[in-house]
Amino acid sequence: MANKQKLERYLVLYLPWLFASIFRADAVLSYMIAWLGSLLIFYISLTGWVKPLPQDRSFSEQLMRPLFIMQIIFAGFMCCTSIFYFLDILGYSDFQKTNSIILTDQTRLMFTAQCQRYYSLAHASFVTGILVFMKYPEEKKYYIEKEALANLLLRVAVISFPVSIAFLKIPGLSQFYYQLSSLSFIAGTLALAFAIPLNKSLNTIICTVLYLFNLYQAFHSGYKEPVIISIMVLGVFLYPNYKKIITVTFIPLLLAAFLLLPTYVTNFRQNAWSGDVDVEESSQLALDATLNNDNDDSNWSFFVYRLSEIDMFITFAQSTPQNVDYYGVKLLEQSLIAIVPRVFWPGKPVTEDLVMERVYDAGVANRLSNVSAKPAFVVDAYLSGGLIGIFIILFAYGATAQLISIKAEQLFGGYILGTALIFSGLFQIFWRGLSFEFLINSVFWSYITMIIIQKILLGTAFLKRI
Repeated sequence: MANKQKLERYLVLYLPWLFASIFRADAVLSYMIAWLGSLLIFYISLTGWVKPLPQDRSFSEQLMRPLFIMQIIFAGFMCCTSIFYFLDILGYSDFQKTNSIILTDQTRLMFTAQCQRYYSLAHASFVTGILVFMKYPEEKKYYIEKEALANLLLRVAVISFPVSIAFLKIPGLSQFYYQLSSLSFIAGTLALAFAIPLNKSLNTIICTVLYLFNLYQAFHSGYKEPVIISIMVLGVFLYPNYKKIITVTFIPLLLAAFLLLPTYVTNFRQNAWSGDVDVEESSQLALDATLNNDNDDSNWSFFVYRLSEIDMFITFAQSTPQNVDYYGVKLLEQSLIAIVPRVFWPGKPVTEDLVMERVYDAGVANRLSNVSAKPAFVVDAYLSGGLIGIFIILFAYGATAQLISIKAEQLFGGYILGTALIFSGLFQIFWRGLSFEFLINSVFWSYITMIIIQKILLGTAFLKRI
């Protein structure tokens, strides 16, 4: 009876997709069922209704595990941000009806509902993959002394950053730059969260400088994600010790970031990427424009066409399989090619070119245009095999992330070093869900890097066998 009930609870994850499919004739109703269904999936999975949450740590002390932060970022971005696009189709701008006379584009509306149903199925399958393999705690084989943890985190942050810069300078090995740079950021942020409650003044000062430097870089990257992630990660790490303060301060900060960053990023790119103004001046001009509301209509356009990727998904759904057949395992084969470092294969096909071929074939971008429009992970899953492709590949996606998190905790003596540092630092690409070739390449080499770091920590006696 227990197993039957357990299976039934997993099946509830798929009810939003099922009901949205049943009512597909009404595009508005179908979309809303699928969209609200993701909120239901969040609720029943994060509260432990489908499967009990791990009991080895409190809720606030395991937020970096895949079920929590990874699901919130990956599935939240994938499934929830399309609401602005949907409202835009219905004639809304800034949540106000602009013109009731203009007729709704029924074809666009129908495909929007269709893609939202795909998102709902992807969310359910992804969460199923996580929950099936979510088995904590694992038997510990290694440990680190608590007194050494704060200093180790600081050392990882300080050492991994220059090493990442070195990889950036070596032809063919630049992909390791992103892994180690992310690891440095996570380590520094985690070290700061450890140093503050322990009253380690020197550690706190050094970590604060590192964090502010990373935040400075995020603001000058021309992208909104690094800034939002910088704020969110620090809040998550500090939350267990300062629940009330973090709730009162970081939630408004995140909301402000979502509201103001679109205008800032738009203005920054216009100035910095044109080549006429340097980065510092571009940042100042963008900040002034944001605070003075010089670009009032940029936010809605940003939310509709850039915050969500459903517009691109619709174009792919219109062309596949009607004009372009499903790719089957071709994209996975191309991902195996991408894994080989260019230093060992100088003539290796450019990964960007491989990805852009399906973009051009679907008519998302013109071959003569100078744009980069890489499909999201769920789109590649759809292109590989439609509904079945989404179900199988997103299940594997969630399962792989979960199994790597568990492996990291085994190798590094538990949650803090295993998931909070190594998994979140080296495998942060799981949060974003990029195209197959970029994601599989990054995950493969991040896994190798994880093994190497573990051997280094064992060799330096920071990590000890039980």
